Amino acid sequence: MDKIPDEKRAVQYLYPPIEPFDQRMLDVGDGHRIYMEQCGNPDGRPVVVLHGGPGGGCSPAMRRYFDPKIYRIILFDQRGCGRSRPHAEVDNNTTWHLVADIELIRETLGIDAWYVFGGSWGATLALVYAQAHPDHVKHLVLRGVFLMTQPELDWFYGGGAGRFWPETWARFVAPIPEEERDNLILAYHRRLFSGDRTEETRFARVWAAWENALASIHSSGNSGESPGEYARAFARLENHYFIHQGFLQDGQAIFDRMDRIADIPGTVVQGRYDMICPPQSAYDLCQRWPRGELTLIRNAGHALSEPGISAELVRVMDRLAMGPF
Repeated sequence: MDKIPDEKRAVQYLYPPIEPFDQRMLDVGDGHRIYMEQCGNPDGRPVVVLHGGPGGGCSPAMRRYFDPKIYRIILFDQRGCGRSRPHAEVDNNTTWHLVADIELIRETLGIDAWYVFGGSWGATLALVYAQAHPDHVKHLVLRGVFLMTQPELDWFYGGGAGRFWPETWARFVAPIPEEERDNLILAYHRRLFSGDRTEETRFARVWAAWENALASIHSSGNSGESPGEYARAFARLENHYFIHQGFLQDGQAIFDRMDRIADIPGTVVQGRYDMICPPQSAYDLCQRWPRGELTLIRNAGHALSEPGISAELVRVMDRLAMGPF
């Protein structure tokens, strides 16, 4: 059932900006150090926030979906992006490395179980993590579901979304010779990992612009140019994960392991007009998830900042705060 957003209340529902009480770099091995922060109530209900991308990084705005008097909010930059180091590094950087990093954070902070909150790629990672460690997950809160399947990649990088945004799609494919356009992920991979930093950054900006342009339902099809270092990390990491199908080998795909989270409750908030991650994936997921509840947001696209999506996510977390932990 579609939920109609109240845009005025969406802004009011976001909690005021807060500052972390703990910031640190955590050595996760393999030459990687990841940035981690905690804010809110040090003795509150723990919630870990998984950002999108891969390669997007966390931001202060992500702290504002949780009542800081109730929640102990944990954010971190996944390997290779944001404040984590080395920047834009793909060696020893797979889904399973990230799952291990999440567990290391939980153990380091002495948390037995927590809420897991993630959107887009963060929803993918949340599901994979929960399937690997179901005993440590109280509730999954997901937004803009992406399941790392070939049909989803074909939709966004094979021309499906481009049929709705032909002029924006034309800008994305333009730098690639016609003979390579049958596999744009591979074509971009050659350029994002060419070893020429200038070329990598130039193609990274085009890669990032295609996704950014389609995030909001109010998009004009254009997006501002991303800073070079951000774009390079974002594009390289996304492409690295996509070309390896998320490192989900036989038997590791999300649908193959749904029995592992059958008893975990979940809430899925999905924009009805999400061009990046169409609602079919969220619908299919909840059809296979006995305790998964889907809310479709009318007049909303993919972005976390969509008013209707923001309002609903805050409502979900407020509702969880009133129940048992």
